[in-house]
Formats: sequence, structure tokens, C-alpha cells
Amino acid sequence: MQDVPEEIGGRTVVVAGLGVSGAAAARVLLARGARVLLADAAEPPVVAELIAAGGTWLGAVSAVPDGTDLVVTSPGWRPDSPLLVDAARRGVPVVGEPELAWRLRIRDADSRAAPWLAVTGTNGKTTTVTMLEAILLAAGRRAVAAGNVGRPLIEVVTARRDDGTPEFDTIACELSSFQLHWSSTIAPAAAAVLNVADDHTDWHGSFAAYREAKARILRFAPVAVADAGDPVAAGLVAAHHHPVTVTLGEPGRGQLGVRSGALVDRAFNDEPAGELLVEQSQLQVRGPHNTVNALAAAALARAAGVPAEAVGRGLAGFEGGAHRNVLVRTVAGVDYVDDSKATNPHAAGASLAAYPRVVWIAGGLLKGADVDPLVAAVAGRLGGVVLLGRDRAVIAASLARHAPMVPVVTVVSGDDERMEGTAEATMRDAVVAAARMARPGDTVLLAPAAASMDVFRDYAHRGRAFAEAVAALR
Repeated sequence: MQDVPEEIGGRTVVVAGLGVSGAAAARVLLARGARVLLADAAEPPVVAELIAAGGTWLGAVSAVPDGTDLVVTSPGWRPDSPLLVDAARRGVPVVGEPELAWRLRIRDADSRAAPWLAVTGTNGKTTTVTMLEAILLAAGRRAVAAGNVGRPLIEVVTARRDDGTPEFDTIACELSSFQLHWSSTIAPAAAAVLNVADDHTDWHGSFAAYREAKARILRFAPVAVADAGDPVAAGLVAAHHHPVTVTLGEPGRGQLGVRSGALVDRAFNDEPAGELLVEQSQLQVRGPHNTVNALAAAALARAAGVPAEAVGRGLAGFEGGAHRNVLVRTVAGVDYVDDSKATNPHAAGASLAAYPRVVWIAGGLLKGADVDPLVAAVAGRLGGVVLLGRDRAVIAASLARHAPMVPVVTVVSGDDERMEGTAEATMRDAVVAAARMARPGDTVLLAPAAASMDVFRDYAHRGRAFAEAVAALR
């Protein structure tokens, strides 16, 4: 990866993609005197604001304009996008918004620059980074969760208080594989790879490339954290000079784990027995996967010097995020749980493992992911399955192979032609079908194992439709 120009002022920068992070990058670049060229397939409303600030609209372009010094790309743009391919051919450096934020942090740095505590993984990133934010706030830090969640990093690192000092003293940073692909110098104070499962190979080209993108977060981190139960993630940190792993079992030295129903740290203290962090019963989020997330957040906080007592308070007060294993309502003894954020088989498997008997609502866009391992692993927990979405037949075929005794209902999903109200009607039919199969003590779980954009606008729309359908049950 080519180096970024030392001085941004007066340089010509193409911002490719004008979503939240692209628009934030363009604003900061314009404020620092760069000549900013704006590229996107469609003209979003933010373009008018950026043109008024001095930006130039290019539209959908496939070649880098002559004289370009830098391209800042959106994570949604694949490496084989014509504009990015042309930039590589010409030797024009391409970075993502997080890498640009880090470079500007270094160039603006003084002794008060906020350290980054970084998290990546196929699943659990957002929960872990928001848990980490809660811990840091409980410890009295001026902390914020940013990056792939919340505010763009470039906005956070350049924010200043009235006296000119940085607004934040610690940043809990979520980084996706797309963002890490375009990053080369980010050096967090501690970094965690939660897990690495089959996902996004359509973007990266292979699982090996996806894994290597995740590994970039560890390159320059003094402390590397991983789930000992995930062989790929654990393998990535094994050769690190300061590896820390988390486990659902009794922790060994250099680990955080669970002993007698309590989260315990044996990595960041000198006591042979370790240090108590929090009773597991005090966690407000469910499931073994969320215990792993809590342990990973605790490890990063402990690496940053947060006392055990503050870790415990932060974790006990954390309530979880929307559409992430949230109990919506209990009807006739049946719990209805929204985990619409489970957009791939790995995430759905973690969600299903949290409940003994499930009526599962699944389906959507599988993006080529293999569902056979998931279905085989959870077959014994299934009291019924309701399928919707474009790839519902793929899951149905897997259920026929691995869970032939489980009743399956397929809902006509309207995924071939979007119409107003179609998505909500689809979800109402799915919830009613699930309610008919459920018995007292069961959990009706929306954990689709697939993306949502065939029927719904996004996973949040899908989760809201589920909650509305559950509210309508008698």
C-alpha cells in the first residue's frame, strides 16, 4: 500500500462512496484544505452540502482523474471496483476512512491523543465494542464506541473540546474486514479478534484473504485477544508476543474465563487465583456467545488499565443493542426473541445455542454461505422452523437432510417484487406460523442466518417487523 501524502492541504483526494464514513472523511478533508472530488454511483443528498463546502461532484467514474494524490474508499466498494483498480494501476494510494483517521491522529498527535481499543470478528463485534464502551464509561473515561458502529473514526479523532483538547481520551473501535483490508498502519493499544467464520468471501475473494484482513488488526497491537474456542481466531493470536485468550471454562494463566458462575481475570493480575470481575448472573444479555463477548471486552479494558471493579459495573449495567438477542414479548408462555442481526450461519448458531427448544424463523440472502453445519449442529434444539426470503429453499433442503423430523413451514416472501407492506405481511405470516408450532417454554427466535435485503430494507427493518408482528399476537 502506497503512503499517504504528509500534508493534506492542497492535495487532490477522491472520496469514493458517500455513506456516513465517506461523507465524514470528505468534511474533514475539505476543512483541512484538500481538493476533494466526490465519486458515487448515485448522487446522495449529502452531495449538496459537500459541494457548498468546496467539493467537486464526479458521479459514477471508473478512472482516477489526473493529478489525484489519494483515494479514500467506502467499505462497500470492493477491491475490484474499476476506480480502485485504476488507482492501483497508477500507483495512487487507496485507504479506508479508519486508516485516514489513524494517519491524521498521528500527525495531530500530542501526549493527549486517545488510544484505540479495537475489535473485529465475524460476529459479536458491535456487542463487544459497546460493552467495552460501557466499561470505559464506568471507569470514568471520556470514551466512545466508533468505527463500524456509531460515529466515524475520523469524526471522533478530530473532535475537540472548548479548550482545544481531544473530546475523547479512549476510543472503543469496531473494525470490519472491509475496513481492515484498506488499513496498513493502525496500531491499537490492544486488539481482539473474536472469531473468524465463513463470510464475505464474495468481497475478499477467498476465506484466506478474509482471514488475513481480520489479522491486520493485530499487527501493531501490544496485546492480542481472541476466543480460545474459535480455532481460527486463537491461531491468529498464538504467535503474538502478548496473547490473551478468553474461555467459557476455568481460566488458565493468561486467560479470562468463568469459574463457579463468575467472570474471572487471570491475565492482568499477579494473583494465582485471578481476580473476580462480575457474577455471570448479573449480565443482562443472554447466551454463551455474549459471555465470550463480555470476557473479550473485559480483556481489552484490563489491557488499558481499567480496574476490575469498574469492569464489573460496566458489564452489569450493559443492556445490549437493538435486534441482538432481545426478548420482545412473552405470549402464552412462549418467549419471542429478536436476533435479526444474526445475518450469517455463524451468528445464528451462537443465538440458537442460547435456548433449549426453539421455533426458528430463518431465511433471506445467504450470500453463498453453507448452512449444513449450522442445521446439523442445532437440529436437536428445533421444535419447528419457519422459512422466508429468497434462499429459503436452500435452508429447507438442509433441514430435510439433517433434521427430517422437524416440522417446516415456508412463507411466500414477496422477494421477487418489492411492494409496500409486503415485508410486514411476510413477517406477520411467519410469526403466526411459528406461534402455532410453539408450546409453553419454547423460544420463537428470529435468527435468520442470512442478510435481509431481499424482502426488508435492512436487518433493523426486519427486526421491527418481527416486533410488530409479535405485538399483534393474541
